[in-house]
Amino acid sequence: MTKWLYPGMFFKRWLFLALLGCGLLLTGVTLVVYSFTPYTGFFLEKMINNITGQSGMLLPSMVIMVAGAGLMVYGLCKAMYSVISAVTPGGDKLVDVIYHRRRRKKGPRIVVIGGGTGTPVLLRGLKKYTDNLTAIVTMADDGGSSGRLRDDLDILPPGDIRNCLVALADREPLAKELMQYRFAAGELKGHSLGNLVLAAMCDITGGFDRAVHRLSRMLAVRGRVIPATLTNVRLCAEMEDGSVVCGQSKIPQSGKKIRRVFLEPGNCYPIEDALQAIEEADAIIMGPGSLYSSVMPGLMVQGISEAIARARAAKIYICNVMTQPGETNGYSASQHLHAILKHAGAIVDYAVVNTETVPAKLVDWYNREGAAPVVADLEAINALGVTPISGELLQEGGVVRHHPDRLAHLLIGLINGYHHQPKHAVYINNYLQPKHVAGE
Repeated sequence: MTKWLYPGMFFKRWLFLALLGCGLLLTGVTLVVYSFTPYTGFFLEKMINNITGQSGMLLPSMVIMVAGAGLMVYGLCKAMYSVISAVTPGGDKLVDVIYHRRRRKKGPRIVVIGGGTGTPVLLRGLKKYTDNLTAIVTMADDGGSSGRLRDDLDILPPGDIRNCLVALADREPLAKELMQYRFAAGELKGHSLGNLVLAAMCDITGGFDRAVHRLSRMLAVRGRVIPATLTNVRLCAEMEDGSVVCGQSKIPQSGKKIRRVFLEPGNCYPIEDALQAIEEADAIIMGPGSLYSSVMPGLMVQGISEAIARARAAKIYICNVMTQPGETNGYSASQHLHAILKHAGAIVDYAVVNTETVPAKLVDWYNREGAAPVVADLEAINALGVTPISGELLQEGGVVRHHPDRLAHLLIGLINGYHHQPKHAVYINNYLQPKHVAGE
């Protein structure tokens, strides 16, 4: 407590002013009380009468009360402002900071399963609504900087973890600039600084999960980021011709149609925190992201899909906006969903699909790369026993991405409706409608 009185705090002067005002206020109140009593020998009365030349104490006492109250309020306000200006970020108003933090703490408990570039986009939007976020991140990446560190240091791939940590960082722009920096030359060429920091932290803490936890605290992450498994796994794909390709980065290069994917070794298990988060969740979201290389590997970890099936949460799959060359060529939205159900079972209640038209110039550019907009076949999705949720969800820019704010707004409305509406209800064109069940 004595630190409040240290030099340079810009607090003492206003505290003393407030105390002076409080003393004057109490003095004024005391004088008013004594002005209505028969005792006339009160020394303050005689002193005030001598100063003012008046025979009554009431008016001077009221003046003292008002002056004291004014000084007290002014001193307290200036003292509070001195504290607020030192602790609120970027000059934000304290009431706004408190309101948004309280609101986010009461937000729904949401688990997001995925990786790649799609999951960070979603997290960036959801963190404005809730702090109760858990990202369960795929651990099958073996390309780029992550692949090199995986081979050189025998650690789990840090790339997708890094992207999710940056997306959930309280000071995202600064964290992104630092953690996403890539070296352009020398032996570190191609490595991102964030990947190297995670690798160093892993060596310091003695475990990848502990490294993620420590870096989360450093970045003031809203929510939690958890590896899907601590087992060093590889993603493998069985193709339609019966051949097997292993390695996440090699699968799209094979040029063959995928029949199924699986992890090697198969006996990989999730962290207990991941299973607990799924059990306690209000909503479990799969995607957006590459169907076979980002979303599916998280579901293939032993026990994850079973935990999702048991959970009472709203289970939502977010379909990609564009197909991915070498993975989902020609896939419609219902075919994406069918692959999820085929691999992981009936773990989807709702499928979110974009229905906004992709700009023609971007379609042409993607067509040259072998990709195309995903067809929103909503009736086929409904036929799979899953409720389609459609919306205009694109973000303007040089690439086709989900708009983080639009997507998050739609999802929060869906999650809140799932928990506050009758049990048998569906969304049709974003409006809640009763669902008539046979026999009811």
